[in-house]
Amino acid sequence: MEIATANPLLSTQKSSDSGLQAVLHPLVLLTISDYITRHALRQQPGPVVGALIGQQNGREVTIEHAFECATLVNNDDEVIIDDTWFEQRLGQMKTIHSSPQLDLVGWYTLLPRSGPTPSILSIHHWILAAHNESSLLLGFHPEESVKHNAGSRLPLTIYESNYEAEESKTEQGEDKEMRDGEPPLKLKFRELSYSVETGEAEMISMDFVARGAGNATAIEPREQKTVMPGNIDDPKGKRKMEVMEPVVAGSNPAESEEHVLSREDEEMIAALTAKANSVKMLQSRIKLLQTYLERLPSSYLTGDDTTMVTGEGDYTVLSHTILRSIQALVNRLSLVVPSATEAYEQEMLSEANDVHLMELLNNVLQSTADIRGLGKKYNIVETTRGQNKKHADDSKVLGSRFAEV
Repeated sequence: MEIATANPLLSTQKSSDSGLQAVLHPLVLLTISDYITRHALRQQPGPVVGALIGQQNGREVTIEHAFECATLVNNDDEVIIDDTWFEQRLGQMKTIHSSPQLDLVGWYTLLPRSGPTPSILSIHHWILAAHNESSLLLGFHPEESVKHNAGSRLPLTIYESNYEAEESKTEQGEDKEMRDGEPPLKLKFRELSYSVETGEAEMISMDFVARGAGNATAIEPREQKTVMPGNIDDPKGKRKMEVMEPVVAGSNPAESEEHVLSREDEEMIAALTAKANSVKMLQSRIKLLQTYLERLPSSYLTGDDTTMVTGEGDYTVLSHTILRSIQALVNRLSLVVPSATEAYEQEMLSEANDVHLMELLNNVLQSTADIRGLGKKYNIVETTRGQNKKHADDSKVLGSRFAEV
């Protein structure tokens, strides 16, 4: 069965006919998104073009890494890849990813949702002829990347190359003209199904990126002190007069600088906030189950059917499916409790004691600092009192001498 399409570069065959399966890794998506962001913010000329490297095992192609490519414009105003630069960079990438050995499996660029455009054919034909005759094309759709619908698919499409015989519309009926030789083949792109696979190292990277994006904050630079126009100098001639920003009453500049959190503190706060939200959600779910069980008719707890007959009380709607799920959850609670209960309780008690010990040490140090401050103040008071007493005695001695004279 053929699929009607408005794009002449798209194949009319199903993607399942070839049996080819693509496996996409998240690091490729991070590399592509980073390149697109830099290209847009720096307002770089030319299209977004990059290479994909991976492995091909039978009918499965893995796309594991990506890198950007330098492009040129030829005499026909077509965008092509700088072959010298590309050969050097591809050799470097193969040397880096030599175990397992990765090779060029395709390339990527920005495409509309309707599919490939004729402007990409020059690059694709060059890659097919020079490097990989079964090269894949990954088209990233920027118009779909701004949509944040829950459960939506990734804003990309993977195409495979397929040569098909093109027939004119007049020859698509039952009566066809018999011609000698085979019809010419034309390059078409067939949409390929793919799956996302994450390795252990990629899981660490993705977790770091997710936590960093969750607590990302924009820190404004501190305002520099401005000099009054005219280069007015200080009367003493030591330095230029500076215009100080007005200080709001009740604010302390030193205190505001102390409240600027470091990156580690922000990450810790984000992690603790996530755990606190998880605990609150768990508590609310448990409270919901408890309320549901408490509002059940008493006949299901005592075996008395009088409540069901009379219909007294405001009870919840009974659902045996929910009750079976709750029973299964209760039965699985024993699996959560560790087998060595005594050792687990001993370890928890040891950790609790360590926390309390740290609190006691903190209180002792705080008390010691307070006593030290009190001692300094007492020393200052006693010194001042002794000096005043000494001055009073000296004045009395001088007064008695003047009286004798």
